[in-house]
Amino acid sequence: MKAQVNGTARDLADGTSVAAVVSLVGAPASGVAVALDGAVVPRALWDKTIVPDGGVVEVLTAVQGG
Repeated sequence: MKAQVNGTARDLADGTSVAAVVSLVGAPASGVAVALDGAVVPRALWDKTIVPDGGVVEVLTAVQGG
């Protein structure tokens, strides 16, 4: 199936979870937020939330600075 991940078209296996996408992009273990089709997905639901065909996933990491 096809999905957009951080603005890039990706081929993902059917049934790919949000947690798998976070791992795929190499996001750190903390300071990460995920939106699927514009809605924030709580971390507790990452393993249970499946990315649909044509889904848009944004994986965001917190950046510290000043």
